Amino acid sequence: MIPRFKPYLDTRELSAALRLQKDAVEHFEAAFARTFETRHGIAFRYGRSALWAFFRALHIAGAEVIMPAFTCRVVGHAVVLSGNIPRFVDITMRDYNMDLEQVAAAITHQTRAVIATHLFGHPVNTVELDDILRSAEARWGHKIWVIQDCAQAIGSRWQGRLVCKARDAALFSLHVSKTLTCIAGGIITTDDAEVHRKLRAFRNEQFVAPSSGLRLRTYYHLVKSYPRYSEPVYYWVDWLKENTGLPGILRRGRRSLEGIGFPQDHLSQMLDVEAGIGLSQLRKYPDIVRAQRDNARYYAERLQAVPRITLPPLVDGATYSQYVVRMPHRQAVLVSARRHGVHLAPWIDYSLPTTAAFKRYSQNQAFPNAQVCSETSVSLPTYAALTVTQRARVVEALLCAL
Repeated sequence: MIPRFKPYLDTRELSAALRLQKDAVEHFEAAFARTFETRHGIAFRYGRSALWAFFRALHIAGAEVIMPAFTCRVVGHAVVLSGNIPRFVDITMRDYNMDLEQVAAAITHQTRAVIATHLFGHPVNTVELDDILRSAEARWGHKIWVIQDCAQAIGSRWQGRLVCKARDAALFSLHVSKTLTCIAGGIITTDDAEVHRKLRAFRNEQFVAPSSGLRLRTYYHLVKSYPRYSEPVYYWVDWLKENTGLPGILRRGRRSLEGIGFPQDHLSQMLDVEAGIGLSQLRKYPDIVRAQRDNARYYAERLQAVPRITLPPLVDGATYSQYVVRMPHRQAVLVSARRHGVHLAPWIDYSLPTTAAFKRYSQNQAFPNAQVCSETSVSLPTYAALTVTQRARVVEALLCAL
């Protein structure tokens, strides 16, 4: 079965993990910042830990934080656990990013931050967002921080400029499902020397050295990733999850929609092993993004005339960590694709303010676009390891299902 995502790993990552480098984390931070044209990088065990630390280090608490309704739940977890209040806005149906007109209307005297999520690699209009926030800062008389959420938008650009360079800071996730991976990990980049100083000092004071057990777990997950995403193994793992009582990743994820929390090791610092893997991945970055864009163009060409399916736009600067389409009768399509040996799935199947964990923050507002996308969107794989034959099978499976 063709996996829905697959890390771009070879012997170089395994070699890097086994060859421990002195000050590997510092080398990785510097290399990551340099690759994405920023001055500073501060690495963490998780992207959500990095976002939480940003709010804590800059003493942002008890404030409203504007964020899209259609986004990963862990972003909302970081906002709430840092002592702040999520203020949701709806998204556009064109690129799944937050509606900037709604952002402007949502800003109040309590707003201290905006999380600009560049979902699925589609860049937010950072120029328009900056204009909105400058006007709001002049009106309310205080700073409004902006975190560019680039967890799914590594290398995305707006009008030729990397979105991670806009405003104050950018957040990246380095999970195994992301464009670049350290198996686990996250990093914040910034050009602001004071933000860098405060965030690094907070991390060094509040986060602890990783345990030897955590290092062993990382080795295990790295080694497991090589066979795990091969078609035969992936098929049997998927079959077990669908046909047995095993809890599985999807079931754990569903439970996390009911509460707000962090992993037990969220205050651990990044491992040297993870940093070594990340350094190897950075060297592959141009090839990975080139492949993602090529796969997106392929899908656009093959699916543009297909009825009952809505395609995302092909945009200069988008990196297409996933190629997300919308269609009616999604569940039937997913079941049919699985029979054809292709694992298709929604990347996000919820509108965050309608979940049990976040309903209290919805202010009784409706977020119709987020709800529609949560019910009709399907993610097509674009990862660099996807072969020409496999992507043709993806299209064939989708056409057979529609």
